[in-house]
Amino acid sequence: MQKREVILVINPGSTSTKIAVFEDETKVLSETLRHPDEDLAAFPWIMDQVEYRKAHIEQFLAEKGVALGSLTCVMSRGGQLPPCPSGAFEITKEMVDFVYTLKVAPHASNTGCVIAYEIARAYGIPAYVYDPITVDELSPVARITGLPELPKQSRGHALNTHAMARQCARNVMKKPVEECTFIVVHLGGGCSVWLIDKGYSVDMYGDDDAGFCPERCGRLQAVELIKLCYSGQYTLEQLSKRLRGGSGLKLLLGTTDMREVEARIAAGDEYAALVHEAFTYNIAKSIGDLATVVFGKVDRIILTGGIAYSKMVTDRITARVGWIAPVELMPGEYEMEALAQGGLRVLRGQETPKSIDWNP
Repeated sequence: MQKREVILVINPGSTSTKIAVFEDETKVLSETLRHPDEDLAAFPWIMDQVEYRKAHIEQFLAEKGVALGSLTCVMSRGGQLPPCPSGAFEITKEMVDFVYTLKVAPHASNTGCVIAYEIARAYGIPAYVYDPITVDELSPVARITGLPELPKQSRGHALNTHAMARQCARNVMKKPVEECTFIVVHLGGGCSVWLIDKGYSVDMYGDDDAGFCPERCGRLQAVELIKLCYSGQYTLEQLSKRLRGGSGLKLLLGTTDMREVEARIAAGDEYAALVHEAFTYNIAKSIGDLATVVFGKVDRIILTGGIAYSKMVTDRITARVGWIAPVELMPGEYEMEALAQGGLRVLRGQETPKSIDWNP
């Protein structure tokens, strides 16, 4: 009889930590642990939150009767690691040390690596990240820019987009993902647009060069951004936070909730209507850009993430790009399931963890 695997999944966000427990493929427990702003204000740096978040996880699991000693693996969303291919990576002391070196605009998922490592080490079990936000499988031609010091890099929602590509290949196309070409759009607080061709994300737009989104600025004109950087209005840290977390819909309309934006439109707010159209316009433009890479030969355009529940958003995007390929609506985020399934494949010997070059 195959050994039963009990997997703890950890996915930290800016003001919450999502956790789940899976027994093989079945999710038996799931919760979003909220972290009030007044609690987080006590931590000057995101990595100072590790013990705070870990204590909340352990307390919740104890209350639900989940013994940490029953776990066989811990999976975490991967943070700002060096560029790497898609797949599983063991959380090592080198990985933990690396995320502690990241001082400018650190991502909340960096804490997950450390929490998973500490829990796993205490119980002598493995811990992995899967499809971290720095998955980089860009083709050589996609990396070239006109400024050699700044080649294009891949950063974004690799975990959810690759999972949706695999699911669409299996359930819709009825063939392996390695035989398909998808453009996958993650629509959330940040947005990213991925060209996944034959199983590899060969080109993409991250949430700082796709269209603007609820909390991100999107693509900007370089010279004007340089002027702002040297204007004296902001420090590096202040401007980084403004571009990633304090811009987009939040700055334009004072909300990050697309439902509120659409309620304003229904009430006659013309500016909200213009901003909403600009949001879908820019996302559609990124889709069109990536379609040219494969000469328009796209099997499906997949819209996923929380904002993909909005019919107004998906209808407007579909109207602009539906001529390229059929549009599949796969709303929501499946990061917890994707992490658990990745860990399960490793534990069952169906997939081998990969290595990261710590001195790229």
